[in-house]
Amino acid sequence: MRNSSREREKMKIRAKEMKFKEFQDRIGIHFDSEKLLKQAFTHSSYVNEHRRKPHEDNERLEFLGDAVLELTVSQFLFKKYPMMSEGELTKLRAAVVCEPSLVDFANELDFGGLVLLGKGEEMTGGRTRPALLADVFEAFIGAMYLDKGIDTVTTFLEGIVFPKINAGAFSHVMDFKSQLQELVQRDATGSLDYKIMKEIGPAHSREFESRVYLNGKELGAGTGRSKKEAEQHAAQMALEKLKSHMEASPERYGD
Repeated sequence: MRNSSREREKMKIRAKEMKFKEFQDRIGIHFDSEKLLKQAFTHSSYVNEHRRKPHEDNERLEFLGDAVLELTVSQFLFKKYPMMSEGELTKLRAAVVCEPSLVDFANELDFGGLVLLGKGEEMTGGRTRPALLADVFEAFIGAMYLDKGIDTVTTFLEGIVFPKINAGAFSHVMDFKSQLQELVQRDATGSLDYKIMKEIGPAHSREFESRVYLNGKELGAGTGRSKKEAEQHAAQMALEKLKSHMEASPERYGD
């Protein structure tokens, strides 16, 4: 009976080992320290139930990962949005690293299936609890930073987080129109004018197309479910265009 129990425990351990190996294969990053990787996914409830074999929970790694995330995301936003004010950058970063966003990132990678939980936490749905998943994502970033360094963390985020920023997943907290207006006023390049060009679809599912002009010259176009959203997307395109123009010929910027 005792041997049977031991065999089941060994099988569980082997299954967990295989899960972590498959996970590393999937993300293309292999940890030098398996212990550090597992610690990132170890909840305090698991530690409390396995005192015979000492384990460390992920709370300290979570603390470190939070700081590493803020730094790497800040650096990405700083470079991507050179016209964005400090307040806007702070607001956007907060949207990227908030709990709901971290939960989305964790779920995309199936972190819930890797977490080591105590039986009580497991029975009360801890594996899908948002706060727990957000903490695990931060802990994982902390572990990766210690094991592989900041460059590997950045590479990982380039595959999971940064594409969502580029795709506009957080545009709801960004005011591209204000950024464009400030840029135009700062460089005295003229006046902006927004025009709604099209309204497509029925009233309950309408899509608008907007274009923004600088001194009568079209700078950008965008679509959205509201006029405001369409104008924001047009302003975003205009900012990208002006940024490219500025980098290509700064002496003629705004021409």
